[in-house]
Amino acid sequence: MAKKRKNKSNEPEFNPLLQATYLEIVDNQLRQNDPPEARQTYERLIAEGESDRSARLLIGSAIAYETYKVLATQTAFDLKRYIRHLNMLPDQSFIDD
Repeated sequence: MAKKRKNKSNEPEFNPLLQATYLEIVDNQLRQNDPPEARQTYERLIAEGESDRSARLLIGSAIAYETYKVLATQTAFDLKRYIRHLNMLPDQSFIDD
């Protein structure tokens, strides 16, 4: 299962609008099979026992991380890094990099 980070009050930290946006991106990637690794990751996570929502949230975490890196470093989207992170899921240790 996807683990949610907690804030000091032990509540999940997330912005519902951003979460909805990332889930829409995931849905688009799955529907368009672009990149194909997103669909492969989704199917692998489902086969490993993740729910549909959990699998989509996990993929969304990789998208969110890549978005953060693009904004923080003012660099282009790194497809190879994104795919590497997809392959790590459900392990989200890349978030702590």
